[in-house]
Amino acid sequence: MSRRRAGFGSFISLALFLAACSGGTSPSPSTATSGGASAGATTAGEPEDTLTVLCTPQEDWCQAMVAAFQEETGIETSYVRLSSGEAFARLQAGADNPEFSVWWGGPADAFVAANEEGLIEPYDSPNREAIADDQKGADGIWTGVYVGALGFCSNTAVLEELGVEVPTSWDELTAPELEGQVAMAHPASSGTAYTAFYTQVLRLGGEDEAIEFMQELHPNILQYTSSGAAPAEMAGRGEIGVSVVFSHDCVRNIEAGFTDLEVSFPEEGTGYEIGGVALVAGAPEPNAAKMWIDWSLTAEAQEIGATVDSFQLPTNPDAAVPEESVNLDEVNLVDYDFQAAGEAREALTARFEDEVAAKPAE
Repeated sequence: MSRRRAGFGSFISLALFLAACSGGTSPSPSTATSGGASAGATTAGEPEDTLTVLCTPQEDWCQAMVAAFQEETGIETSYVRLSSGEAFARLQAGADNPEFSVWWGGPADAFVAANEEGLIEPYDSPNREAIADDQKGADGIWTGVYVGALGFCSNTAVLEELGVEVPTSWDELTAPELEGQVAMAHPASSGTAYTAFYTQVLRLGGEDEAIEFMQELHPNILQYTSSGAAPAEMAGRGEIGVSVVFSHDCVRNIEAGFTDLEVSFPEEGTGYEIGGVALVAGAPEPNAAKMWIDWSLTAEAQEIGATVDSFQLPTNPDAAVPEESVNLDEVNLVDYDFQAAGEAREALTARFEDEVAAKPAE
């Protein structure tokens, strides 16, 4: 099997298809440094003096976003960083007395699932007009703020010792030579892993078939992590040969100095994410939350990710695309249905826990 190395150039139009998680003891909100200037965005009502953000991407990106928003608006802003499954569970646990006002980041199917339970509510930001229709949910429920494709992040040195090529197929991950050499997150806690799981539903034609594939893959999994990005770090340290992650997380580790890493994509098709933002239902700080949403959809806000080595692709067409971003023009993307994936999330993750692997302890 020949290797295919991912390109690292400017992003060429990505073909997107869109049909319209019991928290225990949890982290405390982290607050940005003090800010200054008056607000540039407008909302229907005077903004509150504080804002608490539920943040799903990498910690340093959360920090940078919160600090920039606070500096821009003068609103004292704090955040809690949780993976998408954990974030969903935290919203469920606090549904009667929400502690967050806005949820930023994480795959859109988690927002669909949250909407099914009434955990988020519509907000039709005036800045939604700049975002393509296939990158936002119906009726203002959620809006896309970044895009990334699922792929494999391999340690070429480890694979060379094993005599295994860099994988370019899902089925190659089940090879006996990779026993204990693969890592991915758990679909119940991670949006990355749920995207990988639901991709199997789409490419294989059904939920039973997807479960069967995950059962075949299971002996090769060294660890199911809570965080979707953690397996790429494991590959970078040489603990495993292959990780299943969003490709930008592999690029981030390559840029950090893990030069044995290589990005590849399954030729038979792979899933992708549209990271979203949404207003939490019953938000205690609704107007400040709307300001965050307005701001997060601007090109300026979406360019912050690259400053902390987060190389997702922005949804605002005026935002600069990082040179390090993976060129996805030749990636075979499945027709990922975010609505269907979100509606199936609770039942499918329960099946995964019952029939494949229990959720890792937090």
